[in-house]
Amino acid sequence: MQEAESPRDGPILMAGPNGSASSERAAEIGSRADRMRVRAAWMYYVEQMTQNDIATALGIGRVSVVRLLAEARNRSEVRISVAGELAELTQIERALEARFTLETAIVVPAPGAGRDPSPVISAAIGAYLSKTVASGMTVGLGWGRTLLDSLPFTDAQPLDDLRVVSLLGGISQAHRFNPAEFAWRFAQIFNGDAFLLTAPAIVDSLATKTALIEHCGLRSTLDMAAHLDLVVLSVGGIAANATTYRTGYIAEEDRLSLQEAGAVGDLLFHFIDRDGTLVDHPINSLIMSADMASIRGAARRVVASGGPDKIDILRASLAFVRPSVLITDELTATSLLDQTADI
Repeated sequence: MQEAESPRDGPILMAGPNGSASSERAAEIGSRADRMRVRAAWMYYVEQMTQNDIATALGIGRVSVVRLLAEARNRSEVRISVAGELAELTQIERALEARFTLETAIVVPAPGAGRDPSPVISAAIGAYLSKTVASGMTVGLGWGRTLLDSLPFTDAQPLDDLRVVSLLGGISQAHRFNPAEFAWRFAQIFNGDAFLLTAPAIVDSLATKTALIEHCGLRSTLDMAAHLDLVVLSVGGIAANATTYRTGYIAEEDRLSLQEAGAVGDLLFHFIDRDGTLVDHPINSLIMSADMASIRGAARRVVASGGPDKIDILRASLAFVRPSVLITDELTATSLLDQTADI
C-alpha cells in the first residue's frame, strides 16, 4: 500500500492495491452500498464537507449519512485515514465529477497492464443499471460489445410500463453486436417492451432516410426517443479493429476518409473530432438513429467505455453528449484527467 497526503489538512488516504480484478470483483466493488459508504467517508474526512452537504450531494438524508460514517468506522475503513479498497478510486471519481461536471463517475479497477478493461466496465454497467432502471421509464440504448456484455451482470427484475428504445438502426449481417439484439435482450431482463429502428444503421441517401422515417413507421420510435428518462451509450474508436469496422458495415475507405476529416471515433455512428464536434463527412447525414439533440436532452445520460484506444473519443463524447454519468476504468480515467490538464 502507498500513502498520499490529502490535499487538505486532515486524514491520510491509504490507496488500495492496483492489479488485476475479475469481473465478479468489479461487480462487488460497484455495489451501491459500498460505493456510497466510502464516498460519504471521503467527503466527510478528506473534503471536510458537512453532513448536510454530503446528504445533498448523495441525494440521501442526513440520518443516512450518519449511519454510513458510523459503518465506515466500524469496518475500520476510517481510523485516522480512509482505508477502504475504494479510496483511491473515489479520489479519481471525485476529480472526474469536478472536471467534467458529472453527476456521478464510476471508476473500476484496471485489469492489469495491456489487458482489455471492457469486461470490468461491463460488470460495472450491469451493477449500475440493476439499481437505476425503474418502472415507468423510457430507456434509450446504444450498442457495442461493452454494453452487450453487461447483460449477464444486470439483475433480472419484472418492472411495469418499461419502454426500451434502440437508438440506432440495425446491422443487416448476423452479428452478436447488433443494436436491435441488445435492446431486445435488455427489455427481456426487465419484462419491458422493446421499440426498434427497423432500418439499416446507414442508408444510401437523404431521400431514403426521409422515406423510411415518414412512410415506414419509424417516426413513432424516434418520437419516443425524444423523451428519454435514461440513455446508455458506448463509444467506438477510429482504429480498424474497433467494433464499428469489424462488423464490416463501414468500409476501410470510409474509415480512412473519416480519419482525414478529423474523426477520433463515433457515438451511434456519428463521427466526431477531438473537440466533440461532428466532422464534415457525408456519412454523418446518412445515419438512421435518434436525433443527437434528443439524446443530449435525456434526463440521465450514461457513457461507458474504456481502453487506450477510446481515450480521445471518450473525451470528445464528454463534450458532445455532456453525460451525467461516466463509467470507465482507472487507467482511462487517469488519462482523461491528465490529458485535460494539458489543454
